[in-house]
Amino acid sequence: MNRREFIHTTAFTGIGLSLPFSSIFATENSSSPHSEEYRELVFNLLKDWCDGMIKVQIINPSDPKVHGLLDCPACETIHGRVSDAVYPFFYMAKATGEKKYLDAGIAVFEWSQNVSQPDGSWTNDLNPKSWNGTTVFGAIALAETLKYHGNLLNAERYKKWTERLGEAAEFIYDKFPAIDATNVNYGATNIYAMNLIGNLLDEPKYIALSRKLAAEVKNYFTQSNSLLFGEVKPTAHKLSEKGLPGVDLGYNLEESINSLALYALHEKDEELLELVRKSLTNQMEFILPDGGMDNSWGTRMFKWTYWGSRTCDGLQPAFSLMADYNPAFGTATFKNTELLKRCTSDGLLHGGPHYVSHGIKPCIHHTFTHTKSLALLLDHWDEMPVISKSNPLPRAEADGLRYFEELDTVLFARGDWRGTVSAYDAEYYPKMDLRQATGNSLGMLYHNKVGMLCAASLAVYRLMEPLNQQDAPGKDIALTPRLETFHEGEWFTNLYDLSAVFSTNDQEGEISISGDVKLKNEAREIIPGSAADFEITYLCSAKGLRINAKTKQAIKGKTSFTIPIISKNNEPVEQPEANVIIITKPEGKVKITANVPLTIIETEKSRTFNMVPGVEALPIKADFDSNSVELTITVI
Repeated sequence: MNRREFIHTTAFTGIGLSLPFSSIFATENSSSPHSEEYRELVFNLLKDWCDGMIKVQIINPSDPKVHGLLDCPACETIHGRVSDAVYPFFYMAKATGEKKYLDAGIAVFEWSQNVSQPDGSWTNDLNPKSWNGTTVFGAIALAETLKYHGNLLNAERYKKWTERLGEAAEFIYDKFPAIDATNVNYGATNIYAMNLIGNLLDEPKYIALSRKLAAEVKNYFTQSNSLLFGEVKPTAHKLSEKGLPGVDLGYNLEESINSLALYALHEKDEELLELVRKSLTNQMEFILPDGGMDNSWGTRMFKWTYWGSRTCDGLQPAFSLMADYNPAFGTATFKNTELLKRCTSDGLLHGGPHYVSHGIKPCIHHTFTHTKSLALLLDHWDEMPVISKSNPLPRAEADGLRYFEELDTVLFARGDWRGTVSAYDAEYYPKMDLRQATGNSLGMLYHNKVGMLCAASLAVYRLMEPLNQQDAPGKDIALTPRLETFHEGEWFTNLYDLSAVFSTNDQEGEISISGDVKLKNEAREIIPGSAADFEITYLCSAKGLRINAKTKQAIKGKTSFTIPIISKNNEPVEQPEANVIIITKPEGKVKITANVPLTIIETEKSRTFNMVPGVEALPIKADFDSNSVELTITVI
């Protein structure tokens, strides 16, 4: 079969239903597929996750309110979307021939009656008035289950589930009739949902809507870099004060672009395929050499975890299925999948690299969503191009500057150093003030030898989506490197300066990124009675990164440059001199020096921890004793 034709296989309705259970299963040893190393990684990780979900599944047939539910280890609430796991469970049932996966899949889907509504929707939690737009994701999972693995069901259950899919399809047909019905990810995902379900149920109006939406979504890519925009409230078209659109890397790569790629491949929509290719190519610039995702600047980074976005499905489908358009796409999906494996413990995907070391329980949401993407890859393996790690990621080979004008964000690279500086002023939801990296802040600092060293968090950690985010453990200390001071107990920092600008230069082996910032509070008011205007300059060479912050105004109160360094709590820390701190990592020593004494901010444990992006850090501050502070970070 030609991969680009992406022909839908027919659900085996009625075929095999009267056969013995074991005879309708294929085994993993029945063929020798291509890309064996990647396939082994994907299959084993999917199996590990399915087994992990079974460990937390409640089996109590006498109580339909809980029977089949996945009991979240981290959250007190019930996640209404757990039935999305039906698809990976059914894939694993057929692949292994083990009945436990089929039983788990049937139980988890039939639990969804607890969140099923008369209008055909499923709500995101038990409250019948809660958000029901996530029905589009549940409908896709059910449709893929019926399409690829429907022959595992008896005729009665197959009919019942198909009818339920029709009810959900009618709901999302009415709910998302346009791309801008709400955030762009819903309209974009509905393109694939309507196409998939329309073909499965032979319903022309769904296919017609998918084509209408596909034509509309082509207007939601930025001109300069083809970045999908629309992750912003109250409308997807809203622009910031600087005239910038709302873009989120996590939602784009882990959700929306997947659906666009799946639709465009099936429909052979070459115009949309070209947009997707350009978008993936440019957004791949933000994938770090270890497979991490630099969403420090994204509008929805309140759900950013280093591997992606907490409630999305994963970047694997689009990058894998389109790897013949750009072989580095294969490296991106391979490296990110390896990162997912490193962030998995006891069968569950944890929301960041340091969850286990800090004793943070994993939310089940991460696992049941990401299993779907791996199951989809395996169901389409024969249609996929060869996947390997032989083609380096752009950020692995980068040198110099790459500016994204629609984000007012610049990437820099020199030697082993990689970083991101942002003055992006788009706000997802101003009333909640979910402040991602801005104000000329260093959103990411990465070193090829020792890995991530700095990463932005929310200025103040808030639960924009209480049912989709975990509570912060301990005291909330922002991870974004910053200027800060306090006036009458109120926090003033450049992280709230949305009007900041910067300029760049690259000469004689040194990159310079410099800009003026103001110290402001959360209400965007400038600090009174003390220095408010500062210049921050980042100087990167192959030797390391220097940060210089200075002002011409009089500093009346204690003002600091605070720089949390990403570090596990088992990494030794020493301070041989007042202005030197050395952190010993497994791959090398990180040395922080300053022209003033350095202080480690006291924390409840030996490190602070932030859910965004799921890491521990050693918070270090340098207090001004004159009008400038300079810090240098090197790896020795």
